[in-house]
Amino acid sequence: MPVDTVRSDPARALDPVSGAWLKTLAAIERTSGADRAVRSLQQGIRTLPLGGVREVLRGRQLGHPLHPVLVQLPVGCWLSAAVLDSVPGGQPAAAVLTTVGLAGAGPAAVAGWVDWAELPLPRARVGLAHAVANAAVIACYTVSLAARMRGHTLKGRGWSLAGLAALAVSGALGGHVAHGRIGEPSGT
Repeated sequence: MPVDTVRSDPARALDPVSGAWLKTLAAIERTSGADRAVRSLQQGIRTLPLGGVREVLRGRQLGHPLHPVLVQLPVGCWLSAAVLDSVPGGQPAAAVLTTVGLAGAGPAAVAGWVDWAELPLPRARVGLAHAVANAAVIACYTVSLAARMRGHTLKGRGWSLAGLAALAVSGALGGHVAHGRIGEPSGT
């Protein structure tokens, strides 16, 4: 397939699952139903009196956004918890990692919202879907931790796996926000 075709319609160059995913992302980018809320929320975040903390959260000292750095803690903890859940005797450590992941999600979210407030509308729409997916991730891991603390290990493991699935969707949405679609320059 010619390169120009891939750039004009990246979904045609991929398998059906990838093509469907890209079509879904394009649909989210074009969906304007929440635009008033998006603009209002972005404006509200931009006007928060954060002072120099805003530049730290945006990663100015790093030369790139801080959010992708901060998400490594919860993602790493939750992936490790899934591994420990699959080995005998690993469940107590998995509960600790679930807790640490939940604690690390807050700072990552704050940095993400500060970045999101500066995005152009199509990317902000996908960013909002990313945030909704992250809320599902947090809910799943919170229920998982609560179940584990009550001694319901199997239920806790199940909710952890659901959280991991939601995390995969969230990561794919976040990657699209950061890098744009195939064949397009980042940030379009």
